[in-house]
Amino acid sequence: MILCCGEALIDMIPEATVGGAEGFVPHVGGAVFNTAVGLGRLGADVGLLSGISEDRFGAQLIARLEQSKVATGAVARLDRPTTMAFVHLEDGHATYDFYDENTAGRMIASEDVAPVSDNVRALFFGGISLAVEPCADTYADVLEREGQSRAVMIDPNIRPGFIRDEATYRARLAKMFAKADVVKVSDEDLAWLMPELADMDARAAQLLTQGPAFVIVTCGGDGARGYLASGEVLSVAAEKANVVDTVGAGDTFNSGVLAKLSEMGVLGKDRVRAVTAAEAQAAMAFGAKVAAVTVARAGANPPWAEELS
Repeated sequence: MILCCGEALIDMIPEATVGGAEGFVPHVGGAVFNTAVGLGRLGADVGLLSGISEDRFGAQLIARLEQSKVATGAVARLDRPTTMAFVHLEDGHATYDFYDENTAGRMIASEDVAPVSDNVRALFFGGISLAVEPCADTYADVLEREGQSRAVMIDPNIRPGFIRDEATYRARLAKMFAKADVVKVSDEDLAWLMPELADMDARAAQLLTQGPAFVIVTCGGDGARGYLASGEVLSVAAEKANVVDTVGAGDTFNSGVLAKLSEMGVLGKDRVRAVTAAEAQAAMAFGAKVAAVTVARAGANPPWAEELS
């Protein structure tokens, strides 16, 4: 099983009302939640570790997980509200305002987390869950305890406006990157992480020195580049799509990468650190393929495997 560890929330997506004014429609979401849903729909054995509210929105999140074949045994149901992300769209590009004080996702603590099952062979971390306490410390503890014998992928999915304490956040990410095997960042994430370096290739090379064996940098419509510890640099083009919005695009890309690595038998601790250029290229290309489906429809709505044939 692949265990995705991080937030599940509600994306409030703008939509015109019958009266013409703009309203917001609740859609299930969250970076890590979306990746788990994407994996389940692609046929991977996947579970979610997260704090999810007992409110009506929490029920909506659980229903989507179950519909998408995502195991919920590691979910902690908490008597707190659901995190809300109000989405703002400009030319299809999404930005977010988050409301998460005292929410179920934000307040999950280490004592809420059950021991990770022996059948879990890979862990995925990321999203806003790594930016604020106490949930960020909880997930860092999970990685510390459980990551040494399992493949680890991290996508920080950095939202600068959401970060309360930049120094603490940077230190936490650096410590987690040191334990990761695969790190996926957007070109904007990478520029934020390393503003002192002007070149994307130099930034990616620097990130490789921090611990991962495989770094992926997504560049929106310009596709993605992959960097291996061996020094090889790869690239894949973005798939053509009629873009409705970019909500969940990067998360779906992650699900495609993880699903393909798993399908190829590469998603073990030692094996993923020795990933070949051909395997890495195939994983990135599949990630681009599934992400193209998501951007062609509203909200984070990853494709089912049968939609890709």
